[in-house]
Amino acid sequence: MIINTREEIIELTQEWKGERLEDGRPKVPDVYLDKLRTMTLEEIWLPLYVKGYHFQYEGGMKHLHNEKKLVGRAVTCTFMPIRPDLAKVVRNQGEKKGWEGFFNQWVVDNLGNGDVVVADMFDKVYNGTFVGGNLTTAIRVKTGNGGAVIWGGIRDIEQMKKIDTQVFYRGIDPTPIRECVLTDLNGACRIGSAVCLPGDIVMGTESGLLFIPSHLVEDVINSAEKTHAKDIFGFEMLEKGIYTTAAIDNSVWNLEMMERLIDFVEKDDRCKKYRGLDWSLELGAAKGDPKCLEEVLKTCLV
Repeated sequence: MIINTREEIIELTQEWKGERLEDGRPKVPDVYLDKLRTMTLEEIWLPLYVKGYHFQYEGGMKHLHNEKKLVGRAVTCTFMPIRPDLAKVVRNQGEKKGWEGFFNQWVVDNLGNGDVVVADMFDKVYNGTFVGGNLTTAIRVKTGNGGAVIWGGIRDIEQMKKIDTQVFYRGIDPTPIRECVLTDLNGACRIGSAVCLPGDIVMGTESGLLFIPSHLVEDVINSAEKTHAKDIFGFEMLEKGIYTTAAIDNSVWNLEMMERLIDFVEKDDRCKKYRGLDWSLELGAAKGDPKCLEEVLKTCLV
């Protein structure tokens, strides 16, 4: 009901068809997480946006460490102001599982490698400090290179800054967490204007936060890699005066440009990691195939 079961999490994330973690969350392969660490948020945001996912970004948060990217699998939780009868129900659920401590400790105690806490604290900073020095240390130990996103407060920031774990948060306050109750663990969670599901891939950079639906991770990475390859090629062509900026910026490249691009990718060492990309859709569009043109234009922000 409040602590979602494996079956409930699977139903909530039914678009994911791959392997799952023990709790039921999608297990996006580590290789994709590694690739995301080399990409920018903007490169990933665009293919999500054109697919209709318009509420995956939030830019109104602070972060603990500069120039440290956060990438990991979401463990979501939602809190509300305290209500005694509700808190009793939630505590009973936790006690049946043998969980101890306050509700935020339950969440941290259930983290695994590569996880990121995504906590909606209803923007509560005073008495809403989800993590401090101790829990940030625990997150570091349990998740490795994971972290936390807190739509609320943190405390002990001087201690936290000494810990190599990225945390996004709304504000700082010396008060401990109190007067709130966990109402959902591993359910749909709102962070500002963004929506996150359990197992989404959290991407946090200097540009803000992006919550990538698990079933779209491979697609958006593929799109971003194509953009990388085209950028390398495009800059080279512009420097040599072979193509104009208008030609490079065109949503659909002509056949001569596409064939030159594919040859460039195969021969230029800067594009070595992009040599396995499938360009058949773009080639079809270049040849004027209506279906290919339609699909390519769907990936463009117009």
